[in-house]
Amino acid sequence: QYKAHSLIRHLQRGWNFLRPERNESFDILPASQRVSETQWYDGTADAVYQNIDIIDAYHPEYMVILAGDHVYKMDYELMLEQHVAQGADVTVGVLEVPRMEATGFGVMHVDADDRIVHFLEKPADPPGLPGNPDLALASMGIYVFRTSFLFDLLRRDAADPNSSRDFGKDIIPYVVANGKAVAHRFSQSCVKADREAEAYWRDAGTVDAYWEANVDLTSVVPALDLYDQEWPIWTYAEITAPAKFVHNEEGRRGQALNSLVSGGCIVSGSYLHRSLLFTGVRVHSYSHLEGAVVQPYVEVGRGARLTNVVVDRGVRIPEGLVVGEDPVLDAQRFRRSEKGTVLITQPMIDRL
Repeated sequence: QYKAHSLIRHLQRGWNFLRPERNESFDILPASQRVSETQWYDGTADAVYQNIDIIDAYHPEYMVILAGDHVYKMDYELMLEQHVAQGADVTVGVLEVPRMEATGFGVMHVDADDRIVHFLEKPADPPGLPGNPDLALASMGIYVFRTSFLFDLLRRDAADPNSSRDFGKDIIPYVVANGKAVAHRFSQSCVKADREAEAYWRDAGTVDAYWEANVDLTSVVPALDLYDQEWPIWTYAEITAPAKFVHNEEGRRGQALNSLVSGGCIVSGSYLHRSLLFTGVRVHSYSHLEGAVVQPYVEVGRGARLTNVVVDRGVRIPEGLVVGEDPVLDAQRFRRSEKGTVLITQPMIDRL
């Protein structure tokens, strides 16, 4: 929330097709100490509370609250229609997951009509679904409210000194206990292409999850289809030269298997497998990348071997650097997750 420039730039460039004259627009509201000179955003609920005056100026009748670090395709209109039809105080987007995999989520205990009767934060023994005890309903962090009702909730929460100012921990449990909270199943509004077998949703809020969500895309038939023309994913794509693969000698052959390579990249006599190269990456000869998620304008030196890594934007990987083969050494030099994903930034490289 304190270093929002790159996100603001991305939104301005990638979403400039919206037309204000058709009431299509977006505001970007990073933390700016609008309430006091000492208070930034204290939680997800507080982030909305601090901007009530700006939101109210648009006079929205309903609000859809979304998380910013989830990957999925969904038609929110169907969830909004359910909210209005059922007269709910809050409608919560939920995902059906195997019961014991729900221990890391907020879990909804619902009745036969999908009214939420209990909200449990990361329970050790999640409640099963009525009629299907092997599944549980995990919160997706997607909420629909009538705006006036939400503002009343946020003002009440702001006045509570014991609140953590969080939708999942404070706002939703309060509505479950004191109002009408209803679950909306993701399967009812998810958008799937013909090639997509599952209702795809991923939380990319950790380094491991971010790596996994990217590497998912390298599968022969990925769970999330980037090539679906019926529901395109809008983003900002720089105008660059095409990707180029050069050299065709034994041991020095530019090639990529099960990988995504963006424009402006040059793969020079190196090998990629299950990897993603963002815009403008240069990979020099004799390098080997396996399970590498490489941000824009990275340069990988000759003979480097990178396995299960996330490389930050603009990093210069030295010649011969080996990452992902020695867990102890990786943890000393870089940030290594419990699952073995290694994050590499330029300051970490500079300390080598």
